[in-house]
This record gives sequence, structure tokens and C-alpha cells, in this order.
Amino acid sequence: MPYLARLFASVLFIYISQLSLVSAQSLPRADLQIGLHKITAELASTEAHRQQGLMYRNFLPTNEGMLFIFETTATHCFWMRNTKIPLAIAFIDNAGIITNIEEMKAMTEVNHCPSKPIKFALEMNQAWFTKNGISAGHTVSGIPKR
Repeated sequence: MPYLARLFASVLFIYISQLSLVSAQSLPRADLQIGLHKITAELASTEAHRQQGLMYRNFLPTNEGMLFIFETTATHCFWMRNTKIPLAIAFIDNAGIITNIEEMKAMTEVNHCPSKPIKFALEMNQAWFTKNGISAGHTVSGIPKR
């Protein structure tokens, strides 16, 4: 019986991993820009997509990320439950200005919150913003109008 349980768990894990990959591939995308840096971002604009985020992924290409779009401006906090890759998050206000950036460790439940109410958040690979000289006060262009 333990063998069957392990087999079932393995099949279930593969199924969930593939499901999240298919879900990611079906998300709309937008071309964003911060200064000279171009980003292709998946758009998480529904509650289900925001909850899933980048969970279960094993890899995020260098200049790709996920833009979370909220219906309301508020203090939207994030954590890294079931997120295998370390990320950095830029919290962005209604005008597209980065309010603050946080580095997030994989597979943790530490809350990462904006310094003031935001409408958007952009997740990229860990240290991406630092490596590209991007900090609070920079503007993100190309954010879809809602």
C-alpha cells in the first residue's frame, strides 16, 4: 500500500505542476518598461489568478514576471506559500510609480506589504530590480488600463 500511496502522490504532483503551467500559459501578457528595461509580464487580474500567482513554478525567465492587478487600491500583502523560486516584488501605485521593493524567500509565509496603498504589484526573479538599478520612485509604463 505505501507504494500505491507514493505513486498516487507523484501523479498528483505532476498533474498539479502541469495544471499550473497550462494556467500560466493561458494568462494574458503585457509588455512593460522601467527606464530602459523591458519586461514581459503575465497579468494576474482575477482573484483566482492572483491567488495562484507564481506558485509551483520551477523557473522564471530573466526579463519576465507577473503583474498583479487589483480592483481596489489598498495595502495588498504577499507571501511565498508554495512558491519554489525566490522573487522580488515591486509595489506600484495608481500612477505606475514604484512605492517600495521587497525581496522574498521561496516557500515562506512571511508577509511582504507595500509602504502605502497600491493598485499593482510586479514579481520578478530575486534581486532583478537591484541588478537593474531600479528602486522606489521609478515609473512602470505599459500597465494595462482597467
